[in-house]
Amino acid sequence: MTKINRLLRAHIKNVAIHHTIFDLPFAYVGAILASGGDPGWKVLIWITLALTGARCAALAIDNLVDFKYDKVHPRFTKRPMVTGDLSKRDAVVFIAVCAVIMVYSAVQLPDICLKLLPVAAFPSVIYPFMKRITCLCHAVLGVAIAMAPAGGWIAAGGSIDWNLILLCSAVGLWIGSFDVIYGVQDIEFDISQGLHSMAVSVGAVNAFRLAAIGHAMSIGTFIWLGIRMGLNYLYFIGIAVAACTLIYQHRIADYRDFSWLTQKYFMRNGIVSIAILIFTFTSFL
Repeated sequence: MTKINRLLRAHIKNVAIHHTIFDLPFAYVGAILASGGDPGWKVLIWITLALTGARCAALAIDNLVDFKYDKVHPRFTKRPMVTGDLSKRDAVVFIAVCAVIMVYSAVQLPDICLKLLPVAAFPSVIYPFMKRITCLCHAVLGVAIAMAPAGGWIAAGGSIDWNLILLCSAVGLWIGSFDVIYGVQDIEFDISQGLHSMAVSVGAVNAFRLAAIGHAMSIGTFIWLGIRMGLNYLYFIGIAVAACTLIYQHRIADYRDFSWLTQKYFMRNGIVSIAILIFTFTSFL
């Protein structure tokens, strides 16, 4: 049992399961908006399992694909695969188990969820390889995370319409822009390894500017969605909280000194998703 517990803890650390705070709340937002405020607890439970399985599989794939870079990256010396706590075989088995959970959960939801599952999973599968090809890898990550609200929306019976597209666009712009900021710290490593990022292509200063524009567009799109759907003032309070969080993050960001880019800063980004979820839900109450 001790060995099993140690292996389980290593898997949890490897996929940073607490980072579901970035996408799971938006899956709930999609379900709430599509259902008019009441998607039902069973739907939410299966959404949770499907998305958690998908995200854990995606992160494990990312770490497996990037292992040759992670083992020489100064920031990743404590990752379980780098330390040897997890083998490549362990990662493959974990990915398979997570995929089974994802598919089984999708089967419990409307049939269209299973049919669209390959489409939703595709961006997450190709994302690790995009860093080798293009500086638009951040956009691919944005699309991958945007599949969370899309999945929640469809699972709750919503149709594919402009409101869904606006929600996914807002989420994709938010996380993609944040990833641009996060990637600036690795500019020297990426250049040395021939990897791509927005910072490598346009420089750190311009990358920060593009991220600010992307976040402004994200907030604008969230506002547009609220107006189109006739949501009340509580929803817009949530958007205001999210906007203030992003403004604060940009104010303390400095490309010359990365002491601000801590785990606390990283997790503070979750305020955006949590605030929008809480105020979206209460707006229907």
